Amino acid sequence: MNDNCLNESLCRYIGQTVTIFTTSGGASGCGFTGLLASVSDNCVKLITDIGAAPSCPLGSNCGCGCSNFSNNNGNWNWNNNSGWNSCGCNSNNWLGSVTEIPVCKIASFTHNAI
Repeated sequence: MNDNCLNESLCRYIGQTVTIFTTSGGASGCGFTGLLASVSDNCVKLITDIGAAPSCPLGSNCGCGCSNFSNNNGNWNWNNNSGWNSCGCNSNNWLGSVTEIPVCKIASFTHNAI
Protein backbone atom coordinates (compact mmCIF):
# COMPACT_ATOMS: atom_id res chain seq x y z
CA MET A 1 0.00 0.00 0.00
CA ASN A 2 1.54 3.32 -0.99
CA ASP A 3 1.50 6.35 1.32
CA ASN A 4 -1.19 8.21 -0.70
CA CYS A 5 -3.60 5.29 -0.48
CA LEU A 6 -2.90 4.92 3.24
CA ASN A 7 -3.39 8.66 3.84
CA GLU A 8 -6.70 8.65 1.96
CA SER A 9 -7.90 5.70 3.98
CA LEU A 10 -6.77 7.28 7.29
CA CYS A 11 -8.46 10.59 6.44
CA ARG A 12 -11.87 8.87 6.42
CA TYR A 13 -11.45 8.11 10.14
CA ILE A 14 -10.43 11.54 11.48
CA GLY A 15 -12.37 12.11 14.69
CA GLN A 16 -12.75 8.40 15.39
CA THR A 17 -10.83 5.99 17.61
CA VAL A 18 -8.25 3.92 15.74
CA THR A 19 -5.30 1.71 16.60
CA ILE A 20 -2.17 2.25 14.52
CA PHE A 21 0.49 -0.44 14.41
CA THR A 22 4.02 0.59 13.52
CA THR A 23 7.03 -1.19 12.09
CA SER A 24 9.00 -0.48 15.25
CA GLY A 25 9.64 -3.05 17.94
CA GLY A 26 9.06 -3.12 21.65
CA ALA A 27 6.03 -1.47 23.21
CA SER A 28 5.50 0.86 20.24
CA GLY A 29 5.09 -2.15 17.95
CA CYS A 30 2.01 -3.16 19.96
CA GLY A 31 0.11 -0.24 18.48
CA PHE A 32 -1.15 3.16 19.56
CA THR A 33 -4.85 3.64 20.24
CA GLY A 34 -6.42 7.06 20.29
CA LEU A 35 -8.60 9.62 18.59
CA LEU A 36 -7.28 10.32 15.11
CA ALA A 37 -6.77 14.09 15.13
CA SER A 38 -5.01 14.77 11.83
CA VAL A 39 -3.35 13.17 8.84
CA SER A 40 -0.65 14.79 6.71
CA ASP A 41 1.70 13.53 4.03
CA ASN A 42 4.37 12.93 6.67
CA CYS A 43 2.67 11.99 9.95
CA VAL A 44 -0.57 11.28 11.76
CA LYS A 45 -1.57 12.67 15.15
CA LEU A 46 -3.46 10.63 17.72
CA ILE A 47 -4.87 12.04 20.94
CA THR A 48 -3.88 9.13 23.16
CA ASP A 49 -4.90 10.62 26.51
CA ILE A 50 -7.59 13.26 26.90
CA GLY A 51 -6.60 16.02 29.31
CA ALA A 52 -8.65 16.95 32.34
CA ALA A 53 -11.26 19.66 32.20
CA PRO A 54 -10.32 22.97 33.81
CA SER A 55 -10.81 22.83 37.55
CA CYS A 56 -12.01 26.44 37.57
CA PRO A 57 -13.80 27.93 34.57
CA LEU A 58 -13.19 31.43 35.94
CA GLY A 59 -9.42 31.28 35.67
CA SER A 60 -6.93 30.49 38.38
CA ASN A 61 -8.87 31.89 41.37
CA CYS A 62 -11.93 29.93 42.41
CA GLY A 63 -11.78 31.09 46.00
CA CYS A 64 -10.88 27.60 47.09
CA GLY A 65 -7.92 28.44 49.27
CA CYS A 66 -6.77 24.87 48.95
CA SER A 67 -3.84 23.15 50.51
CA ASN A 68 -2.45 19.73 49.82
CA PHE A 69 -3.22 18.53 53.33
CA SER A 70 -6.14 16.41 54.45
CA ASN A 71 -7.67 15.70 57.82
CA ASN A 72 -7.40 12.06 58.75
CA ASN A 73 -9.27 11.72 62.08
CA GLY A 74 -7.76 14.91 63.42
CA ASN A 75 -4.29 14.21 61.97
CA TRP A 76 -3.39 16.42 59.04
CA ASN A 77 -1.56 14.45 56.36
CA TRP A 78 0.23 15.55 53.21
CA ASN A 79 -1.54 14.17 50.12
CA ASN A 80 1.41 12.91 48.12
CA ASN A 81 -0.48 10.51 45.91
CA SER A 82 -4.18 11.16 46.25
CA GLY A 83 -4.34 14.23 44.02
CA TRP A 84 -7.26 15.63 46.00
CA ASN A 85 -6.52 18.30 48.54
CA SER A 86 -8.45 19.35 51.62
CA CYS A 87 -11.14 21.39 49.91
CA GLY A 88 -11.85 19.04 47.03
CA CYS A 89 -9.77 20.73 44.34
CA ASN A 90 -8.12 18.31 42.00
CA SER A 91 -4.40 19.02 41.92
CA ASN A 92 -3.73 16.42 39.17
CA ASN A 93 -4.68 18.54 36.18
CA TRP A 94 -2.85 16.65 33.48
CA LEU A 95 -2.70 18.02 29.97
CA GLY A 96 -3.25 14.78 28.07
CA SER A 97 -0.96 13.41 25.39
CA VAL A 98 -0.63 13.41 21.63
CA THR A 99 1.25 10.75 19.67
CA GLU A 100 2.74 11.67 16.30
CA ILE A 101 3.53 8.73 14.04
CA PRO A 102 5.50 9.04 10.78
CA VAL A 103 3.42 7.68 7.91
CA CYS A 104 6.43 5.72 6.63
CA LYS A 105 6.47 3.73 9.92
CA ILE A 106 2.80 2.64 9.83
CA ALA A 107 2.36 -1.08 9.24
CA SER A 108 -1.44 -1.13 9.55
CA PHE A 109 -4.36 0.42 11.36
CA THR A 110 -7.67 -0.81 12.69
CA HIS A 111 -10.98 0.99 13.11
CA ASN A 112 -14.58 0.19 13.89
CA ALA A 113 -16.61 -1.15 10.98
CA ILE A 114 -19.41 1.36 11.55
